[in-house]
Amino acid sequence: MLTPKRPYFVRAMHEWLSDNSFTPYLLVDATHPQLLAPSEYAREGKLVLAISYQATNNLMIDNDALSFQGRFGGVSKDIWIPMQAVEGIYAKEDPNEGFFFDPSEYDGYTPPPDNPDDIDDTDDDGDDEPPKKGGHLKFV
Repeated sequence: MLTPKRPYFVRAMHEWLSDNSFTPYLLVDATHPQLLAPSEYAREGKLVLAISYQATNNLMIDNDALSFQGRFGGVSKDIWIPMQAVEGIYAKEDPNEGFFFDPSEYDGYTPPPDNPDDIDDTDDDGDDEPPKKGGHLKFV
């Protein structure tokens, strides 16, 4: 199974918004069981967070989650948002500038093990032909 595209789009859109002087906002599913964020700011099960470099400290966006320190009501809090809980990233100034994600993207996805020794790299499909050469890119 392919890895989800969401973390790559989040990183790219965050950079593009920042480079163009927009304020990146993140739309999050506040009901996600692994979410570590102040749920008292959620409305109708959704949480909107400013994730600009000015609004966050130690912002980290990796393939599994976003994490940072942010201030809520004047109090600094550690935030951890699993990528599955991210529903969109957009510009505060223009919500049409952004991406909103298909909630089913993570259905059936199992992340690879943390320990590379746990990966089963045996080829059990019986096909011993070498991979075909040629491009794998396509126009979208």
